[in-house]
Amino acid sequence: MATPKSDDDLKRYYSIGEVAKKLGVNTSLIRFWENEFSHIKPNKNSRGDRRFTRENIGQLQEVYHLVRERGFTLDGARKEIATAAQPRPGKQEIIDRLSEVRRRLESVVGDF
Repeated sequence: MATPKSDDDLKRYYSIGEVAKKLGVNTSLIRFWENEFSHIKPNKNSRGDRRFTRENIGQLQEVYHLVRERGFTLDGARKEIATAAQPRPGKQEIIDRLSEVRRRLESVVGDF
């Protein structure tokens, strides 16, 4: 049997006040973080009111975690987010690189 969806599950956009309440911070801090972290881009309606998606809320939660819970500086949090966004090499790619290094080392050692 399917569980009934709450009003929160059905929402597409959240106001800045709702987001601030979810995170337990002031609306001014959310505006500040929006200016400091370029990847946080809420939609704005015709009056200029911010409308945050679930993705935006996740981004703000990540900033909150890094800055408030882990003690990162804003610059450090920016770098951490940028590093996390870069694709990591797959396991096979790493094995291939190490195999190539080994092959080169063996050819160098074989010359002596």
